[in-house]
Amino acid sequence: MNTDTYQFAVSGMKVNVVRKRIKNLHLGVYPPHGRVRVAAPLGLTRDAVRLAVIDKLTWIKRQRAKFEAQLRQSEREFVSGETHYFLGRRYRLRVIEHDAPPAVLLHGKNGIYLYVRPASSTEKREQVFLDWYRAQLKEIVLGLIDKWQRIVGVQVESWGVRKMKTKWGSCNTSSDRLLLNLELAKKPVQCIEYVIVHELMHLLERKHNDRFIALMDKHLPNWRQYRDELNSSVLGPNCW
Repeated sequence: MNTDTYQFAVSGMKVNVVRKRIKNLHLGVYPPHGRVRVAAPLGLTRDAVRLAVIDKLTWIKRQRAKFEAQLRQSEREFVSGETHYFLGRRYRLRVIEHDAPPAVLLHGKNGIYLYVRPASSTEKREQVFLDWYRAQLKEIVLGLIDKWQRIVGVQVESWGVRKMKTKWGSCNTSSDRLLLNLELAKKPVQCIEYVIVHELMHLLERKHNDRFIALMDKHLPNWRQYRDELNSSVLGPNCW
């Protein structure tokens, strides 16, 4: 048997466990409501897994409290007057119907215009917005990856942007491929840069160990500040 999954409760919390062929136990707490998941080696007993979770209860509760306190946007309907975020700033949306291809344009310091065809659906308006977010984010990411590849001394084979449910980014060290969460288009540039540097570091060190932290400290000394800013920012309604 390659995997074994089960659940147990501790301190009123449900813990999901998957045991598989790995060397070390990994404990994670995931938004939006603090789901607790453990990945444990096959040889580790259920009692040992429970004790490991109990040992981290204070940390788990602290992480869950952060998620519960985090602000979230309500569902967006893409109508005039709504607030939307781009690169960490709030913009007031104005929808303009016209008989031409759809577009999104920033207007002044606080305005964002959405041009759509008459009687366009909410789904169509959202897709226009998402396509604009993707294009803007890709342009920013391209420059940052080029910059940090030279600084760090690594080479990315490919990268992409997509909706992601539990991560800001990921790095496949086997294929040297980076994936970035589309939601990053709403975040400040320094937060986008933090995620890119974080993922590039995995090409030098796969694990989040002391060496990984030392590399982050060396190349991006303020990374903890950017991480906290990112993780405390307003989340979209469907993010996690």
